[in-house]
Amino acid sequence: MGAEPDSAAGGGRVFEARERRFGGCFEDFEVGDEYRHWPGKTITEAESHIFCMLTLAVHPLHVDSAHFDGTQGPFERPVVAGPHIYSLLLGMSVPDISGRALANLGTTDLRHTAPVFPGDTLYGTSTVLEARPSRSRPDAGIVTVETVGRNQDGDVVTTYKRSVLLPRRSTDGA
Repeated sequence: MGAEPDSAAGGGRVFEARERRFGGCFEDFEVGDEYRHWPGKTITEAESHIFCMLTLAVHPLHVDSAHFDGTQGPFERPVVAGPHIYSLLLGMSVPDISGRALANLGTTDLRHTAPVFPGDTLYGTSTVLEARPSRSRPDAGIVTVETVGRNQDGDVVTTYKRSVLLPRRSTDGA
């Protein structure tokens, strides 16, 4: 499956997204495993504006180039909305982490640590923090990952933790 046993920072297995099938069962995940999501995504100005219009996130910080006259904060041009960045990173992680999920249980500790501008490219990596059997669902297990988003320069721009309920192989038939 493309595993390189000692390549992850935490000593876990490393998986390149191009080498994995869509999703996995609970038993496929081990603490320390690292999933390098592929492909990255370059965000265009048009996409950024469309996201803002669809979600009513119409703050001038995101949509109005004329707003930046040097008195409105540290940026000289519009920044991509944080929920847009989170949505892209979440989408990147689905084939590796939650493609077979029975449920997304929650997201915690969401942090936007650096601005993202139209024209930037996002890359995502998820590391398994916990994998445990579900106490209420014997046919499933809970996997918690930390996802880190980086820009084209390798700067961390967003981090969050997410827990998903995955089927157990013994009941999935996989």
